[in-house]
Amino acid sequence: MSAPAGFYTFEGSLYREGNYSSPFRTNYDRHCRTISTVADLKSTIRAGKYSWPGGYAIYFITSDGATLSHDTVRKEFRRVADSIRSKANDGWRVVGIGCTCDDDETPICDHSGIPVDD
Repeated sequence: MSAPAGFYTFEGSLYREGNYSSPFRTNYDRHCRTISTVADLKSTIRAGKYSWPGGYAIYFITSDGATLSHDTVRKEFRRVADSIRSKANDGWRVVGIGCTCDDDETPICDHSGIPVDD
């Protein structure tokens, strides 16, 4: 995802063009290993579905141990964000991410049934 007009990103933070000294917003587009706030979730979604370096697929892990693909979390963003805010254990509260580089087999999204790297 690209930065809004008049802004640029560097090392996960958002800066106004022409202002190189202080970020407008930190934690804008980076993969957060643990997700405890909606801001962490948004940042991880913005950072994209592949890791850097390596280009491995990123997937989300819920509080009950389920696996959700990047596409599923984007489509079900409101549900996931509401569960994070309320700390619900309803199968939608994302608490972290995983990477296919850590796995012998590609995980399957528990919501869509599709491999997370599709």
